[in-house]
Amino acid sequence: MMCGMNFITTQLELEKFCSQVKDGAYVTVDTEFIRDKTYFPKLCLVQIAGGENAAVIDPLSADINLEPIFYLLKKPDLIKVFHACRQDIEIFYLLAGEIPVNIFDTQIAASMCGYGESVSYETLVNKIVGQELDKSSRFTDWSARPLSEKQLAYALSDVTHLQTIYEFLKDKIEQAGRSSWVLEEHVQIYNPTLYQIEPHNAWKRLKYGTMRPKHLAVLRELAGWREIEARKNDVPRNRILKDELLVELASAIPRKASDLTRMRNVDKNIPKNKLEDIFACIERALALPQTDWPQLPKHRKTSENVTSVVAMLQLLLKVKSDIHGVAAPIIAAKEDLEAVALGKTETIILQGWRYDVFGRKAKLLIEGKLKMSLNTKTKQVIFEEF
Repeated sequence: MMCGMNFITTQLELEKFCSQVKDGAYVTVDTEFIRDKTYFPKLCLVQIAGGENAAVIDPLSADINLEPIFYLLKKPDLIKVFHACRQDIEIFYLLAGEIPVNIFDTQIAASMCGYGESVSYETLVNKIVGQELDKSSRFTDWSARPLSEKQLAYALSDVTHLQTIYEFLKDKIEQAGRSSWVLEEHVQIYNPTLYQIEPHNAWKRLKYGTMRPKHLAVLRELAGWREIEARKNDVPRNRILKDELLVELASAIPRKASDLTRMRNVDKNIPKNKLEDIFACIERALALPQTDWPQLPKHRKTSENVTSVVAMLQLLLKVKSDIHGVAAPIIAAKEDLEAVALGKTETIILQGWRYDVFGRKAKLLIEGKLKMSLNTKTKQVIFEEF
């Protein structure tokens, strides 16, 4: 769809534009933001298209508040179309305190239409719209003003192309009878815990390898303190302490300044007040009873029998993936296959559309009620009930 350039910098313009698109069936939405120097993302542009109307909105303008946009996002009968929406939703959640409703994520929908796992927006533009994206504005500093016509056109194309992509995928999903699949996959988007990090759980985002519970307790205290400090000062977490140093501190458990001299990642010029905070975190962790230390699940060695069953399930998964045109990792991860092989029922494979596509046959395979054969002409593996 072709829409004229519309760069909105005043409240009157924003209200007029939002009134033009609010009664349509859907709007496409995208954002441009930066967060390399801050903890919280800094919203620099909001792009919206609906019908023949499209606009790039400047949230940095002194004469703009975003309430008309928040109204659109909360309007229950208006579909909000995003691509890979998690970061966009995080921004709106932080600004408005609410998650937009009636979301359609084209990355999710595309994964149900044979485009693979985590397909990029650029790929969909190329394959569905039939155009190549101009990448020259990709690394724009979106907080800089003024923005050129070329930069604004690039930003606007993110939502105008998205209209074509949405309508194509929506039709394809409906024709394939997979609307319920897409709805199931969207449920996770509305979980507020995706967009807010509790300091007590910040350690779980780190790569710490194998650690004993006592060291994990120290890591938890340090990561929680860093999260609070980064949020309070609105700076990136690594500006407080780098991930590698957090893990090293938790591994070494230094108790005094002289212990730090043996650690390779420690900045010898760490301010005294920060050192005091670090040691306070360590002491708090060590003062906890062992029952309060984090406990990681124990990984039992998989038996040869279970390994063989998982191998059979992987083959069945590949066959079903090919038949339905849905990437295998979207249907099931290896740990899901292992859970089914061990007889566990609390797994997504045995729920919703995944059960229909794969889980029912997987269950039959486990029960010995599925036989495998090879079509010698097509060289295709066939699974049949008996």
